[in-house]
Amino acid sequence: MLNPSRTRRFLGLLLAASTLAASPAFADALVDNVEGVTLDKDGREVRFTGILIADGKVVRLLKQGEKRPDRLDWRADMRGRIAIPGMIDAHGHVMDLGFRAMELDLFPTTSLQQAQSRIAAFAAANQTRPWILGGGWNQEVWNLGRFPTAAEIDAIVTDRPVWMQRADGHAGWANSAAMRAAGITAKTVSPAGGRIEKLPNGQPSGVFVDAAMDLIVSKIPKPIPRDRNTAFLKAQEALLSAGITATADMGTTVDDWLTYRRMGDQGLLRVRIMSYAAGVDTALAVAGQGPTPWLYADRLRMGGIKLYADGALGSRGAWLKQPYGDSPKNSGLGFLKDDQLLNLMSRGSMDNFQIAVHAIGDRANQQVLDAIDEMAVTYKGDRRWRIEHAQIVDPVDLPRFGKNGVIASMQPVHESSDWRMAEARLGAARLGGAYAWNSMLKAGSRLAFGSDYPVENPNPFVNLAVAITRQDANGQPIQGWRPEERVTLSQAWQAFTQGAAYAGFAEEKFGTLAVGQRADFLIVDRDPTEAGPTALRQTQVLETWVGGEKMWERK
Repeated sequence: MLNPSRTRRFLGLLLAASTLAASPAFADALVDNVEGVTLDKDGREVRFTGILIADGKVVRLLKQGEKRPDRLDWRADMRGRIAIPGMIDAHGHVMDLGFRAMELDLFPTTSLQQAQSRIAAFAAANQTRPWILGGGWNQEVWNLGRFPTAAEIDAIVTDRPVWMQRADGHAGWANSAAMRAAGITAKTVSPAGGRIEKLPNGQPSGVFVDAAMDLIVSKIPKPIPRDRNTAFLKAQEALLSAGITATADMGTTVDDWLTYRRMGDQGLLRVRIMSYAAGVDTALAVAGQGPTPWLYADRLRMGGIKLYADGALGSRGAWLKQPYGDSPKNSGLGFLKDDQLLNLMSRGSMDNFQIAVHAIGDRANQQVLDAIDEMAVTYKGDRRWRIEHAQIVDPVDLPRFGKNGVIASMQPVHESSDWRMAEARLGAARLGGAYAWNSMLKAGSRLAFGSDYPVENPNPFVNLAVAITRQDANGQPIQGWRPEERVTLSQAWQAFTQGAAYAGFAEEKFGTLAVGQRADFLIVDRDPTEAGPTALRQTQVLETWVGGEKMWERK
């Protein structure tokens, strides 16, 4: 026989449970009246009209007609605008972006003469600067057919050293004053992993490739902490305005880390940074024996180490299996011998740092894949080996990206900038594995998309448009370059959100809009799922929210 008191108690508990299930979960805040769209872990669209937030995390996504809580700390009415998850850049350089904003930007120049004019004007407007610094030049965009020379800066600036980094950051252009300051002469030997370009008479031309850049850079006065703070704030503003709520910082130095910590301590760190140390020594100096914890409400963590296997295609520093088609005596630059790469990867892995290796040429990619195969035998578990860029891959090596949990960290916008140059450098017959996003997915590799800012603009919507079309801003080539490597919008979008978060061991914290995730989202002027490629490129971010707080708003 049932005990009446127990029956009443059971029914009361059941009623209370049903009441809780029918009511919205507890929340501090509500971002309401949105036309929201996100992707679930399987890439399916999820629509919502409100975001319940508590302690900076998503409590619940509300559908049309669902009851809203009666008591809230605050409510924001978005007036029917579009809400999407915050975008995550899987490969960028935060402080470089900031310093580029403080220096001379040659990225918009389309000729050597334009660059000379900008350098002259900048030098005239900054008479007190001991060095004239800048970057963004690209001799391919200039249709120069060669590298620029020191004489071409000397013609406009002779009183001070001038140093201009190439757009890809893998070469630099100096004037004679800069070379004198660095003690560079015809007898100076190119360092391992670098190349001093020479004139026909044997004199240094003024262009320094990869490791040779440090011959000049080491002589440039170091920025003071105040300048670093300013650079960071400029970079953060640029990222938030582009809709980037989290980014991997590839090559964090000790000074960079101290800057991020200063910003965090002062409550000024608004964007999330997944930090990859500039080498093993930096990782050990900052983090000691293993990755740091997440700091500042999941806004900063050093979890990995960035290494380099080669240089870049534009400066002919990418390490190739066969010589360049347009430079038959040159196969690029391999930065590390096989045993050196293995030693560095092992040293980082034994302390559980994630390893990310820059590899652009097919020989460099083969070297890194070989190393991962060997490392995976010893270092078990969830390692998430990363290959950064993976631009030119021998088709025979593509299936290897599906082994050992390799992540292909790639930048779609590079394809739209590089396809003409890639054909000139290698020839069509050697491009079967070039910028091969779809092949990476078919091989079973995880895709993580980024922009490699400031090499390219951090705008993620341009990247999405390139990923689904393989066309540049002018719609060229008409059918897309090697169109079989296009990906779908959902695949590209996942790579710029969930994939990028996964690549940084952050998928449990952010990367989508779902219960328990950080409330990082954007208010944009159009629904990306309904926009064609041209409209997608033109998407404007109206507001950027990080952790349930509005961090940026278009004025």
